[in-house]
Amino acid sequence: MFTGIVEELGTVISREGPKLRIGASAVLDDVELGASIAVSGTCLTVVAWGEDWWEADVVDETYDRTCLGALVPGSRVNLERPVRLADRLGGHLVQGHVDAVGIIATPAPDLRVSVDPALLRYIVEKGSITVDGTSLTVAAVHTDGFSVAVIPHTAEVTTLGSKGPGDPVNLELDVIAKYVESLLEGHR
Repeated sequence: MFTGIVEELGTVISREGPKLRIGASAVLDDVELGASIAVSGTCLTVVAWGEDWWEADVVDETYDRTCLGALVPGSRVNLERPVRLADRLGGHLVQGHVDAVGIIATPAPDLRVSVDPALLRYIVEKGSITVDGTSLTVAAVHTDGFSVAVIPHTAEVTTLGSKGPGDPVNLELDVIAKYVESLLEGHR
């Protein structure tokens, strides 16, 4: 589990087949083999690391269902280590399981994202949503997507400040909404 509070911006060093190497520092403080690190909202497993980089094996399913498939050397990514039970929960409960890829319609600070209308039932005004691994509060729901307000600090320390119209973003919808729907479906 993650919180959606990005710890640092990493840089893709290389992508060779399933091997994705990312330059980083803060998320390596307590790294160990098999540890999880969220990369722009996608939970990946550490399989190797050095002083200022780490590596994950990424399967085709993940490349196909997330924005990670578009990464090239030099791409910036949001990085976060999993939450520990003793940590503050500054964002919201985030699994690191991307539900969909949205498309930026309007850039930050008034970030508007287009999304498949079938997913709008999970998005509510003042609810939580994760955009490229960043925990945000929904400002408005539209017929074709949603809007969030991105404060200057968040724009500066995440990839959201450098993305523009047409750029894809990973989305994780509120897990509680998905569980409630699943439970209610069982009673119909």
